[in-house]
Amino acid sequence: MKKYGVIVIGGGPAGLAAAESAKKAGAEVVVIEREARLGGILKQCVHDGFGLIRFGEKLAGPEYAERYIDEVKALGIECRTLTFVTGIEKTQGGFVVHCVSRDGVVSFEGDSIVLATGCRERTAKQVLIQGTRPAGVFTAGTAQNFVNLMGKLPAKKCVILGSGDIGLIMARRLTLEGAEVEGVYEVKPEPSGLTRNIHQCLYDFDIPLHLSHTVTRVFGTDRLEAVEVAAVDGGMRPIKGTERIVECDALILSVGLIPENELAESLGVKINPFTKGPDCDQSYATSVDGIYSAGNALNVFDLVDYVSECAASAGANAARGDKDGKCVTLSRGAGLLSYVPHRICLDKPHDKVVVFFRSAKDMDRATLRITVDGREVFKKKFAFLRPPEMQRLEVDFSAFGLGADSELGISLEEN
Repeated sequence: MKKYGVIVIGGGPAGLAAAESAKKAGAEVVVIEREARLGGILKQCVHDGFGLIRFGEKLAGPEYAERYIDEVKALGIECRTLTFVTGIEKTQGGFVVHCVSRDGVVSFEGDSIVLATGCRERTAKQVLIQGTRPAGVFTAGTAQNFVNLMGKLPAKKCVILGSGDIGLIMARRLTLEGAEVEGVYEVKPEPSGLTRNIHQCLYDFDIPLHLSHTVTRVFGTDRLEAVEVAAVDGGMRPIKGTERIVECDALILSVGLIPENELAESLGVKINPFTKGPDCDQSYATSVDGIYSAGNALNVFDLVDYVSECAASAGANAARGDKDGKCVTLSRGAGLLSYVPHRICLDKPHDKVVVFFRSAKDMDRATLRITVDGREVFKKKFAFLRPPEMQRLEVDFSAFGLGADSELGISLEEN
């Protein structure tokens, strides 16, 4: 087997950014991608809005991906497409990744691994929608694939459940292609997507948004014929007497994303209960030496620019192969939905740590606080925070006098 410095699993935006930075850091790199083409989900995201932070201009998804694909090719990085990872074996000298490809069973040996496996969508059964199993029930990503890559219109009249960004974008896309979107239904009392997508995809096209509503049943034998929608109470339980039937031939689901971490779990990597991704330090190293995590497999990001930023850091750190040392856990306080990193390694540079976080609820004039042994050492004020909109912050943890026994905490407080 050929020996690599870094094996990147996943050829989407995170994997490509990690591979590029690892190669520039001097490592021999291979990218393993299960699809036929590199680019991940960006291949089907034909709308613009990507790259504003990373490149300073608005790009469509394929354009953004192409920038990294061209760079990866220019650097001579080996990319194995249509290659599916079946297992990873930890050895004394590193790791062996076992795969199935067009060449049969193949294996790759490497010193470090970057897991850039992305995430998958929740299905109808995972949100407990009752009824039959007719054709016409799609996740938003599947509907997007039909329209943008296959040139097929999957609906004439549809209902969208969930106000996540992909669902909002598909409401606009289907409307532009001639389908009727009866409405977008969101079980929570506030939308789940970015503010700009609420305005550009719904308000600009007069598509109704029904908050505190959900789909409770589907009807149809061969093809979806109608759905039942109902209002929900504060506990997100359907309210009796509010049910109504909406005739439609498709139900589009945008009900959340699940980071794909089966490979990480098979290696014994600790999973954070709030991000559903690996528990990591400021270098994006997981609890298993030599395994790094990046992109949506680590934490579901709202901007691909942030995905590329954290993945580039993970790739460079994987190439250096710094071993874990003394770490201080960054404990979650009130007001936070999720954040990364989860711990600060004192044996690695920690003077310019990028912290990504989400608030647990809508907040006006909120203050982020970091404490050491109960003493406030850092604070930053925010005018307005929403859970769907991830915040980026750079913090100098080296100025806090951290020791191995320090109690480090982070919290959000609404003023």
